[in-house]
Amino acid sequence: MKLNRILAVILRYLFFFRKSLDRLVDAFYWPALDLLLWGITSLYFTKNISDASSFIMLIVSGIVFWIIVYRGQYEISGNLLEDLWNRNLVNMFVAPLKFSEWISAFLILGVIKAALSFSFAIFLAFILYKVQIFSYGFYILPFVFLLILTGWTMGFLIAGLILRFGTKVQAFAWTVVWIIAPFSAIYYPLSVLPDWAQKISLLVPTSYVFEGLREVIERGTIDPNKIIVSFFLSILYLTLSMFFLKKSFNKVLEKGLIRLY
Repeated sequence: MKLNRILAVILRYLFFFRKSLDRLVDAFYWPALDLLLWGITSLYFTKNISDASSFIMLIVSGIVFWIIVYRGQYEISGNLLEDLWNRNLVNMFVAPLKFSEWISAFLILGVIKAALSFSFAIFLAFILYKVQIFSYGFYILPFVFLLILTGWTMGFLIAGLILRFGTKVQAFAWTVVWIIAPFSAIYYPLSVLPDWAQKISLLVPTSYVFEGLREVIERGTIDPNKIIVSFFLSILYLTLSMFFLKKSFNKVLEKGLIRLY
């Protein structure tokens, strides 16, 4: 056994590590995000929650509703990546397929997959933790609608970035959406965040949804202003992200779809 050969193999993979976004994400992004998100959550619940049932209700509800955002965006960015990995994007647009039809299919898929995952998560939440999401009644409907809008927005943004930079940024499909998670206050109120983070949260539509969700859990009511602000922010961001995706797609067409592979 030769040490120089072992070192050569190690060096080879270290070079891969340096240039691979996927490997950098695994090494630094997820540990940092986990420490930030769950660290803040732990601090809040340690100081403010004494009832175990309230703790379970807030955490499980946050997890269940966040699924909608993630599935909504991943069905756009993930399916785009599938076409790139399989070198199928050119074949898709050789057929008489319009850009609007392509996007519409992704949106419908996002709704279907989000509904399936959300329903399954609700079932598991009840079986495992006796958390009844349907006890929120009709409050579920605006929450779900606003979260799917955010999922679409993030999906369009990520898809636009992938079209511009190719599969070398494929890690964006499962990482970028989590950037807004700490500012969305999924498991804790905005008040526990530092002032600068609270200001950012005011620009994040999902923060109003999860703040509203906590109001429903704790008081059985919701401030309609939160729904209104979240809706207008969601529509604004969705419009901008669709414009960005269309511009990215047009730019790719100028250079040729084959250059994405």
